[in-house]
Amino acid sequence: MDGIKTVAVLGAGTMGNGIAHVFARAGFKVILRDVEERFLDRAVETIGKNLDREIKKGKLAESEKGIVVKRVQPVTGMRAIAAADFVVEAVPEKIEIKRAVLMEADGILRPEVVLASNTSSISMTTLAALTKRPDRFVGMHFMNPVPVMALVEVIRALQTSDATFETTMKLAEKLEKRPVAVNDAPGFVSNRVLMPLINEAAYCVMEGVATAEAVDAVMKTGMNHPMGPLELADFIGLDVCVDIMHVLHEGLGDPKYRACPLLKKYVAAGWLGRKSGRGFHNYSQ
Repeated sequence: MDGIKTVAVLGAGTMGNGIAHVFARAGFKVILRDVEERFLDRAVETIGKNLDREIKKGKLAESEKGIVVKRVQPVTGMRAIAAADFVVEAVPEKIEIKRAVLMEADGILRPEVVLASNTSSISMTTLAALTKRPDRFVGMHFMNPVPVMALVEVIRALQTSDATFETTMKLAEKLEKRPVAVNDAPGFVSNRVLMPLINEAAYCVMEGVATAEAVDAVMKTGMNHPMGPLELADFIGLDVCVDIMHVLHEGLGDPKYRACPLLKKYVAAGWLGRKSGRGFHNYSQ
């Protein structure tokens, strides 16, 4: 832990910029890497807006905002991560993309550096085996929105050493998160429980049991959920939900994890949720 001063985050999307935010907020220098400047510009803008929200809530002094932002170094070249003492991969949830990024990073980093993945469902053991540091590979699954949500699932691959696991748990605590130890299994705990809920809610709409609005209202007012399952699916991204259901179905072999046809139809139509302006709910207004 004492040797970790600089953290690299691979991927500047929704999860990546949130992870960069919490590390910079906790005092770490952050190398934020993505393939294009426009993704990095958007990420830095988002970090600034999220810091403004923290200032309004009294969680951060206005004078600290500039200091936190300056800790984030946006880069497009992968070679820049050579200076990192700890790395979190947060690229899209596609095994082929993760394979390419992890293998490239593995060849650049110092041998002792821990490489963590923020994957929400892909086998940590499989990802660890792609690298030459499987004992220094671990899962660090943050929840969205990262600056707000306290949970981090810390997932041990079969190969993860005790030292790597313990360092990652302590690092999550330094970020003022609540790390929870989870063993490697499809979907871990969070998505193995959450995604079937979302999937069943989609079936309720497809089969005409109720509208999306009604399904969400039942779960919010009857079960005290802060967001309805379909509202949450739109927030996550329906394409991401379908990808995770595929991983669960393939990994566990149980037909109950088949993605709802309506979910797949919405994805085919480009109705991905909030990010596209339409999913189970309409966000165009």
